[in-house]
Amino acid sequence: MELQTLFKTSTPVIGVVHLLPLPASARWQGSLQAVVDRAVQEAVALASGGANGIIIENFFDAPFTKGSVDPAVVSAMTIVVSRIQQLVTLPLGINVLRNDAQSGLAIAACTGAAFIRVNVLTGVMATDQGVIEGDAHRLMRYRRELGRDIKVFADVLVKHATPVGTISPDTAMANAVADTIHRGLADAVIVSGGATGHPPTHQDLATAKAAAGNIPVLIGSGATVDNIPKLMKSSDGVIVSSSLKRWGHIEQPVDPNRVSQFVDAISSSP
Repeated sequence: MELQTLFKTSTPVIGVVHLLPLPASARWQGSLQAVVDRAVQEAVALASGGANGIIIENFFDAPFTKGSVDPAVVSAMTIVVSRIQQLVTLPLGINVLRNDAQSGLAIAACTGAAFIRVNVLTGVMATDQGVIEGDAHRLMRYRRELGRDIKVFADVLVKHATPVGTISPDTAMANAVADTIHRGLADAVIVSGGATGHPPTHQDLATAKAAAGNIPVLIGSGATVDNIPKLMKSSDGVIVSSSLKRWGHIEQPVDPNRVSQFVDAISSSP
C-alpha cells in the first residue's frame, strides 16, 4: 500500500479523536450531542494543525469488552464519523476498542472511511480484558463481502498486552510482523511501546521496518515533538494522540498549536 495515495504524503501524521464515553459504556454521561461536539472540535483542530489523517476511536469507553461492542456503540460512532465528514476532508480511520474489527469495517463501509486500526489481527494476546485471539480469516472475508477497499492497519505486539506462549525476545517482533503481513494480510503495521504514551524502542522499529519489506510501518504511541525526528528514521508515519492534547494530558481536547508544532518537527527533521 502506498501511503502517498491515501494521505497525499509518504510520511503521514495521523491524529486521534478520543470519543467521550458512548452509550452502554460504564462512564456514559447521557448526551450524544456532547460526544459529537467534542469529536468535531478535535477533528477540526487536527485538520487545522496540519494532520494528514484522523482515527476515531471509543477510547473513553474503558473498561472495554474483548469481543463485540454493544450495537449502540456502533450506531453512535457512525453518527460521529458522518458528522466529522461534513467538516473535515482528511482520510478517516476507525478503531473500535478493544478489538471489534468487524464493527470497525462496518462503520467504515457505511460512512466511506478509508481505513481501520486492529489491535490484534493475528496471534493471541493476554490483555486487561482477558485473552484476545486474532481473527484475520473472518475479518478479511468480511471485507471482501462488503466490497470496499478499506485498508487494515494492524498493531504488532500491541500495547497493554503480552503475547501468549513461549516467544524468543530476539525474534518476537520480526516474526509477528511477518505473520501480520503475510498470514493476516495487513496493509500496514503499527509498532507501539508498552502502554499509552510510551514510545516504541528504536530497535523494535528498525526490526519491524526490516521485516515489513514494502509494507508501511507506523509508530503507534508515545511520539512527541522531541522524539519524533529520531523515531521517523525507522518508520513511515505516525499515529499520535497524547502529545497533541492541551498540556499533553490525555483527558484534554486536541490543541491545534501542538498539532502544528508536531507536524513542523517532522517537516524539519533531516
